[in-house]
Amino acid sequence: MTTAVSNTTTTSSTTSSSTSSARTSLSSNFQTFLTLLTTQLQNQDPTSPMDSNQFTQQLVQYSQVEQQIDTNTKLDSLISLSSSQSSNLAMSYLGKNVTLSDGTGQLSSSSATWTYTLDNASTATTLTIKDSNGNVVYSTSGNTTSGTHSFTWDGKSLAGDTQSDGLYTLTVSSTASDGTAVTTSVASTAKVTGVDLSGSSPKLVIGSSEVSLSSATMVTN
Repeated sequence: MTTAVSNTTTTSSTTSSSTSSARTSLSSNFQTFLTLLTTQLQNQDPTSPMDSNQFTQQLVQYSQVEQQIDTNTKLDSLISLSSSQSSNLAMSYLGKNVTLSDGTGQLSSSSATWTYTLDNASTATTLTIKDSNGNVVYSTSGNTTSGTHSFTWDGKSLAGDTQSDGLYTLTVSSTASDGTAVTTSVASTAKVTGVDLSGSSPKLVIGSSEVSLSSATMVTN
C-alpha cells in the first residue's frame, strides 16, 4: 500500500501567513491615516474647514479592503476544507475496486478488460487502444449491435509485441448506416493499490500508474 504525504498543511499555513500579513499591513496604514486625519482636523483653518468628502471616501475604501480580506480568509477556509474532504474520500478507496469511465483500463498479466456501450446499432465499430503517451498500440473491429459489450485485450501490439503492464486507454468509434456517429461509452474496473496526496488534488494509484479521483464513477469491495 502506497500513500504519499499530503501538502495540505503547508499550503494552509502559507495562506494563513499571507492573510495575517495583509491584515497587519492594512491595520498599520489605517492607524497612520487616522493620525494624519486627526492632525489635519486639529490644525485646520476654522474659516476654511476641510472638505469631509475626501476622508469619508478614504474611510469607505479602508472598510472595503478589510471586507475583501475577510472574504478571502473565508474562501481559503472553504478551499482547505474541500481539499481535506477530497483526501479523506480518496483514502477510503484503498484496496477497493473502482469503475473508470474515462476509457482507462489496467493491463495486468497480459490481460485488460473493458465494457463499451453503443446507443444504437452501427455499420462499423473500431476499437483503438493507446498507451500512456497517446501512441496507438492496438486496433480491431468491435461489435455493431446496440447495447453493452465486453472486450478483453491480451496485451499484444499490432506488431505482436507484448506490452508492459500499466494503464491503457480504449476509444470506441462507431458509425451508423446514415453516416452519423453513434454515441458510445467505455468503462473498466481496476483495484486501487495506493493514494497520492502530494499534489494539489488526490490521485488514485493503480499498479504503477495514477488516475484522477474524478475518473472513478463507482466503488466496490
